Amino acid sequence: MKKLALIGTSWPFRGGGIASFNERLARQFQAQGYQVTIYTFSLQYPSFLFPGKTQYSDQPAPKDLTIEVCINSMNPLNWISVGRKIRDTKPDLVLVRYWLPLMGPCLGTILRIIKRNKHSKLICIADNIIPHEKRPGDKTFTQYFVGPMDGFVTMSAKVLADLKQFTQTSAIQSVHPLYDNFGDPLDKAMAKKHLGIEVEQPIILFFGFIRKYKGLDLLLDAMAQLKKEARSIPEMLVPKLLVAGEFYDDEKGYQEQIDQLNIRDLLILKTDFIADDQVRYYLSAADFVIQPYKHATQSGVTPLAYHFEKPMLVTNVGGLAELVPNGQVGLVVEPNVKAIAEGIKNLYSLGEKHFLPQLRAEKIKYGWPQLVQTIEDLAEK
Repeated sequence: MKKLALIGTSWPFRGGGIASFNERLARQFQAQGYQVTIYTFSLQYPSFLFPGKTQYSDQPAPKDLTIEVCINSMNPLNWISVGRKIRDTKPDLVLVRYWLPLMGPCLGTILRIIKRNKHSKLICIADNIIPHEKRPGDKTFTQYFVGPMDGFVTMSAKVLADLKQFTQTSAIQSVHPLYDNFGDPLDKAMAKKHLGIEVEQPIILFFGFIRKYKGLDLLLDAMAQLKKEARSIPEMLVPKLLVAGEFYDDEKGYQEQIDQLNIRDLLILKTDFIADDQVRYYLSAADFVIQPYKHATQSGVTPLAYHFEKPMLVTNVGGLAELVPNGQVGLVVEPNVKAIAEGIKNLYSLGEKHFLPQLRAEKIKYGWPQLVQTIEDLAEK
């Protein structure tokens, strides 16, 4: 039986894009015959660097996964001991997630030690190479991290291009698989009742952690523009915006913007952390998913929308448009207030049913077995 060591965020840290992805990918490797151990963090971020309320899950440990809680991202002595531990188990494949240069020294050191066993193939799934929010040391930390790698998988052309600035090691772009681990879609009326939303209320959804680059401020301005237009066009439909996700940015600024725009009546704010078992209610309740990003690489919200068969509006930044054929599974607009507002109107003008046939056909591409095959092929090279 082949052995896989997966290094990255998982339980006891809260579910979210990376943790959910890692655990779902581990299960896929197990289903395909691998013995999998996830090596996750005992300390991921110092509390003063973490923007949310808590890093930790209140859920029990997954019973079907082997998880070693052992990596202290801030302690060099720990990096050495963890590196030696994984090195000595001689995994056939080491798969590591890279999303933030801050992790470069820790992960780069662990990987260099593992590589000394002259057996393990080291493959990185790179979410970001150049981060959304830049800090001193980013370039140096990333350069250190990429050194020992045998190959890279990216999920957007933007990250693939960014990677070429740091290394010429083999790299391949793959699609981001669907998040199918949050349950099946629900009846829209049932989901709305669960969330306390009127069944007849049209709903657009902004989902995920709230950070500057995700453009919620643009979307709020677009909602104000729609409200203003509706004053002169009585029959015009203005949906409510459901904001579901924790603030990883200054909440005060958004609340002040909402009051200045006088759009609180158009908003449903669910800005606590959304637990995994609640995700399907939010996606199922929405008519459309809105991603008004100012810049991006790729987004985990897109495969989530595919799984729940929700047409999307995305801005034409980073790799977002690559996954959303314009006019077929959603709309691609420029990252400005006027374009986003017009896009929302056009979504409702076309209607959900316009997008569903192509959306269902397109989602077939996004399977976990395909990602496992991509990683195996890269390791063989």
